[in-house]
Amino acid sequence: MSFLGLGLPVSANAQTSPYAAVGSTVALDSNSKAALLHASATSSDEAGDTILTIKKRVNEVNVLFIATDRHGKFVRNLSQADFNIFDDHKPVESILNFRRETDLPIELGLLMDISGSVQGRFSFEKEAATGFLQHIIRPGYDRAFIVGFNKESHLTQDFTGDIALLAAGVQRLSDGGGTAIYDAIYKACQEKLLRENTGHPIRKAIVILSDGEDNQSEHSRIQAIEMAQRAEVLIYAISTDDSGLILRGDKALEDLAAATGGRAFFPYKMKDITRSFAAIEDELRSQYAVSYKPSDFDIDGRYRSIEITALKKDLQVRARRGYFAPSQ
Repeated sequence: MSFLGLGLPVSANAQTSPYAAVGSTVALDSNSKAALLHASATSSDEAGDTILTIKKRVNEVNVLFIATDRHGKFVRNLSQADFNIFDDHKPVESILNFRRETDLPIELGLLMDISGSVQGRFSFEKEAATGFLQHIIRPGYDRAFIVGFNKESHLTQDFTGDIALLAAGVQRLSDGGGTAIYDAIYKACQEKLLRENTGHPIRKAIVILSDGEDNQSEHSRIQAIEMAQRAEVLIYAISTDDSGLILRGDKALEDLAAATGGRAFFPYKMKDITRSFAAIEDELRSQYAVSYKPSDFDIDGRYRSIEITALKKDLQVRARRGYFAPSQ
């Protein structure tokens, strides 16, 4: 599966991107052209799909997480001594680094459902998404890309910190067709956010606007989550369903967010969509980062669970559930 272009003017450099088919088009700024991402295939999952792993120091694990009080408010003044960290159900061997990260660079993918099921609020959602990007992206520091998905994934703007290009990418989205949300997540993580270690910490996140109902994907929900975990991506989901009912898609969005350390939002009114974006922005600026060395670590490609708990009983911690060890 590859991202499909939408018939927009394209430069020769853009056609080297793994996202753009021949004749497809996205706008690239100078920084994006120099930062096309590459990763190497290392193993296969049970379904036979190629799986990529990140090359980095094999015995170091990096995790972003948040802590909230009983009212759901972020607690930003905690230290390493306030948490217990377990890797693969064992206390970690050592903490290499612990810090409050409110200013880390962000690499973000905005994935918008453009299937026929989102017609009612689509224009407002595009407006709200544009406002979110204007607030969260700091030009020259953060980067984002824009994807619209129905039964295929359409890249309308590659990685850039240029707000005008991102806004134009959102406006080029048009609705219609089926829904392949798991394919869209898998593709975005695999080809845009799964990368070799850059040598400096960054935050990687995907924000999805969708009703969560998938009827076209080749990949399963589990495979989409696995790829997001391999890419160390937080998934934030904003539901586009305004029925007021709890539907199957709601559970899918909850699972995607919970497994990766993100959060799902279910706005009923249109103004609540804007509030959901604001909450995501606040959360991305309220994280802790920990680097640790696991106990009994093997380079075996196995999934290892992560559990971070606060010593204070009235605090809740949200982090990704695990990761995949590198394989030889």
